[in-house]
Amino acid sequence: MSDDDAGRRRTTGEFRRERSQPVPPGDRRSPRSGRVTVPSPRVRRHRNGLLLMSVLSVLVLLASGTSWAITGWMSGSLNRFDVFGGLSDGDRPAETGGLTFLVIGSDSRGEMSKEDQNALSVGSTPGQRSDAIMLVRLNHERDHVTVIGLPRDLWVDIPGEGDDKINAAYAYGGPRLAVQTVESVTDVRIDHYVEVDFNGFVDVVDALDGIDVCLPEAINDPKAHLDMEAGTHRVDGKEALAFSRTRATARGDLDRIDRQQQVLSAMLDRAMSTETLSNPTKLTAFLDSALSSVTVDEGLDTSTINDLAYQMRDLDLGEVTFAQVPIADMNHWTPRGDVALLWDEPAAREMFAAVNADRPLVEPEPEAEDDGGEAEPVPGDISLRVFNGTATPGLGARLDNQLATAGFDVTDGAENWSSRDVARTEVRYGPGQERAAEYLAQTLPGSETVEDRTLDDGLQLVIGFNYTTFEAPEAVEPEPEEEPSAGTETATTTAKDNICG
Repeated sequence: MSDDDAGRRRTTGEFRRERSQPVPPGDRRSPRSGRVTVPSPRVRRHRNGLLLMSVLSVLVLLASGTSWAITGWMSGSLNRFDVFGGLSDGDRPAETGGLTFLVIGSDSRGEMSKEDQNALSVGSTPGQRSDAIMLVRLNHERDHVTVIGLPRDLWVDIPGEGDDKINAAYAYGGPRLAVQTVESVTDVRIDHYVEVDFNGFVDVVDALDGIDVCLPEAINDPKAHLDMEAGTHRVDGKEALAFSRTRATARGDLDRIDRQQQVLSAMLDRAMSTETLSNPTKLTAFLDSALSSVTVDEGLDTSTINDLAYQMRDLDLGEVTFAQVPIADMNHWTPRGDVALLWDEPAAREMFAAVNADRPLVEPEPEAEDDGGEAEPVPGDISLRVFNGTATPGLGARLDNQLATAGFDVTDGAENWSSRDVARTEVRYGPGQERAAEYLAQTLPGSETVEDRTLDDGLQLVIGFNYTTFEAPEAVEPEPEEEPSAGTETATTTAKDNICG
């Protein structure tokens, strides 16, 4: 949702969307008001299908698709476009069993009045662009949704157009070329297409009576007319749009994707609330605003939506994972002299291979080998006292200092042992201290460990005549914390994680 001129080389003619005629269900009209009502108890039982609304409001009807009459009315409210008609199956990625949606947030200003453009602070740049681009993957078992954000400034090869920012594909060839481009660079087959525009986004948030967003730091973006302090805010549609569009933060487009994911999660949370679902008037207003601004492919018909609603009935917020493609270079200078993003190709290939295979984007940490529950000792965890068992004066004090310098917890000053003729250096330990004793003995060549059940806590080091040197253990340097960067790792959150508070 920006004023980029990615599509300045040329634009195609207006692609025409055929709008179905909505037919309200005849048996759902109130005899008093004549208005269409929605049966809230059944809607509530199936509200978990609303998960796909977290990426676009149209799919909220996956939750309320509990009767053919309701989904038939919904289906008739959608704008449709023949997205896949001109694509050859032979040139497309193979089907994998999951279901993938390409979700586009369009920043076309063509049908917006000057007043609306000014009110929403979206500018008046002509043409059509895809500003928010997301892949939404519903796995084969229909029990998990993965949402991957694609930065609009990603530098890719657009079929038939050459290298350009990925959002230029929409400007050059509308939904069809957008699908073709995303498929060619990700090798993920797109099954359905969903698009929403500026006004629709604002109307949906307002129909929910606003949403809650939270900021870790203040944002002041005069261009977007956004001035927000750090903290949690209840925002209306206009403010939510500005919050989603601004790039006035350190990581620019990548931060914006994070905020868009937060906004979509907040919309999902509000839409799934009892306050919305149990109020027929509010739910109907929400559905009207959500659906009227949405364009979908012709294959997303009433039957398909009903099937998805049933299949997704047990999902919850914790089963919606958000991620974005790993970026290798945030400041790539293009041949034409502007800045774009380059993704980390090996990491991106791994990510999209995981999507195709329905694997988690972040593999669980491998479990540590079972060592009886005891971790490898470190000097700071070992308490000890030093005793000089030889006739050499000052030997205990010198070793005492060396041990303390190496990080061992020397609890008291060195003392003489009860005898001064100890032949071999001993590391004496009590119950449960064997591993610590062995670790310390490794630093003293020729020493031996001796169990002493009278010892309750800590070790005793008795220097013998065979003592020659102390070999300090190698210091284990802590791994430095990596600075936040464009990032080659796959960082994920869930919709539940993104809800403020």
